Amino acid sequence: MFSTRVTRPGRAGVVEVAFTDRHGGVSRPPFDSLDLGGAADRCDEAKANADRVARGLGVGRLTVMHQASGCGVAVVDSAAPPQAPCDAMVTATYDVALCVRVADCVPVVLADVNSGVLGVVHAGRRGVTAGVVGATIDTMRARGGEEIEAWVGSHVCGGCYEVPAKMRAEVSAAVPAAYSCTTWGTPALDLGAAVTRQLEESRCRVSDVSGCTLESPDLFSYRRDGARSGRFAGIVVLKPPT
Repeated sequence: MFSTRVTRPGRAGVVEVAFTDRHGGVSRPPFDSLDLGGAADRCDEAKANADRVARGLGVGRLTVMHQASGCGVAVVDSAAPPQAPCDAMVTATYDVALCVRVADCVPVVLADVNSGVLGVVHAGRRGVTAGVVGATIDTMRARGGEEIEAWVGSHVCGGCYEVPAKMRAEVSAAVPAAYSCTTWGTPALDLGAAVTRQLEESRCRVSDVSGCTLESPDLFSYRRDGARSGRFAGIVVLKPPT
């Protein structure tokens, strides 16, 4: 169920960070088995899977967003999802489990364990170019976040994310670290490297816990499986001090 799970105690409480894989759920093939996306005809399975993950983290529910591949940031004060589409969420409320869902884009989890300010980011090609990472960190700092740690989750790697040469030029003009080539020598983007550079430029401490979604059968990948791909997630929650 969890490919990565980290616990960080701090003055504000205990921060839990988790990234899911595709195992331990109820979804039927080809979405087996822990698909957290779920189209209309599979929403019951996705809800059952989300409930399993929430129980595993000791919370009542996951707070998800309608991701729009942009740079909108929502501040949430309860477990209810944001009303408007966005690609990042920030909270400083106990037991609100922020959840970002992906299948190749970069899931980023952020936390200041002393102030208790948390965030998650859906960093796809458009969001990276538009600056969604920096916008999220600015929002966290405006709410008291100072020493922010970031975890970069699994995504399609720079050696596999083939794109047209024009697209590579456009994205790397905005974020030079995104420039890459596939392992077979064609133009590519390295969104993980781009996100890491943006985090470092924003003075965040970065932990890379990623693998390549396209190469790993334990993860969902839209590039590999198209419409037959589910979604996995990055999650962060602040528990009260004990």
